[in-house]
Amino acid sequence: MYKTCLAATIAAATLIAFSVSAQDTSAAQGAYQPDQPVGSGNWFLDANVGRTNGNGDQHFGNFSNFDFAQGQRDRRTGYGLTGGYRWKVGPDVGLGVEAGYADLGNFRVRNIFNSQPVNQSSSVNALRGWIVGLNGRINLLPGWYLSAHGGYFHPNNYDHAYPYEMGGNLGTLTTGRAGQDSWYAGAGTGWDISEHFGIGLQYDYFHANAGKVIDPATGVATADLKRSTGIVSLMGEYRF
Repeated sequence: MYKTCLAATIAAATLIAFSVSAQDTSAAQGAYQPDQPVGSGNWFLDANVGRTNGNGDQHFGNFSNFDFAQGQRDRRTGYGLTGGYRWKVGPDVGLGVEAGYADLGNFRVRNIFNSQPVNQSSSVNALRGWIVGLNGRINLLPGWYLSAHGGYFHPNNYDHAYPYEMGGNLGTLTTGRAGQDSWYAGAGTGWDISEHFGIGLQYDYFHANAGKVIDPATGVATADLKRSTGIVSLMGEYRF
């Protein structure tokens, strides 16, 4: 299924590139990159930092239980870096392709100022992985935009070891379904300060499955335990 998803992403990207090549590039127009003509495009680089969702009911959660007001427990700081190319396919619309990496809680930057490790993946091992997909923007005004993206997500597989519940010790055994390739999706809004730089707020959801999880202490198995993670973040984009 996920190979099909990846193939569909590549095919859609090829279709976008082919269609915009036939567009009229004679005049700049519209609210999206208003100084550029339809059919032109830009390389871009996105970076984001935010807070992940979390809870204590033995899974990493989803949008329905996201509580931004929740304290530090079961929630961590996540980061993402994405690059790609986006075409202006209409006066107010841009469509493109992207690839990057997301880490949803393995780094604690404030530990630079104490003796604790900044990279906590050996003890936390939060969800992380590579992404490749499509992205789109529509500018309601020359500055204000709505955005969406999504595609293929290749999560870490924990070497088939998974923390049985958020904050638990690593080492719980899992079956082969853990770490299977999956998908991600997100949406946001923001403001283009210039034609080269914009800032915004976005929510992203990274779907992943831990398979059947076996507690080595009790032998109890929990099927289809999700380790999916969401993140609300501030993002910045630079367009070349």
